[in-house]
Amino acid sequence: MSYKKKEEYSQAETESLINSYRSIITELGEDVEREGLHKTPERVAKAMQYLTQGYQMDARAILESAKFHETYSEMVIVKDIELYSMCEHHMLPFYGKAHVAYIPNGYITGLSKIARVVDCYARRLQVQERMTHQVLDVIQETLNPLGVAVVIEANHLCMMMRGVQKQNSVTTTSAFSGQFQNNSTRSEFLRLISADLR
Repeated sequence: MSYKKKEEYSQAETESLINSYRSIITELGEDVEREGLHKTPERVAKAMQYLTQGYQMDARAILESAKFHETYSEMVIVKDIELYSMCEHHMLPFYGKAHVAYIPNGYITGLSKIARVVDCYARRLQVQERMTHQVLDVIQETLNPLGVAVVIEANHLCMMMRGVQKQNSVTTTSAFSGQFQNNSTRSEFLRLISADLR
């Protein structure tokens, strides 16, 4: 099963982005034809297509591509999943790591698929709060586990480079479903990942 809804951007879509970035650079007061900037609109257009490739991906299909019957019913945790995303408010990066757990209920998925699901939602214009719930929801809906837990911690350049300019702030978000709403199960999960939380 394909992970992507379409293989790549069309040449027309790429050219449209290139022209848009050419206009933006010009409006900022730069000479887009000078040597250092001549190829910048093309580079930025292709970089943005790469950084937002999550729009072309199907998180459910990612999980379904490696969904297996299994009687294992203890907690499965994938920790320290690196993520890089773009704040939808200022289109500046935020980056960090995700910790994802689920308790199987007859089905498991390939461990790498959990990381791919995080990428699927991170590689979009995002807010961290929404992304946390998107990861939880698609795992819950696709695998129907007994519970899902997601904790994401990230540094936001929109807070570091502009605005309040707080260099050391870290934002942590969490979402829990099913058995992870029980204090004991949630506490076990948080204890197992606590060495990674700041």
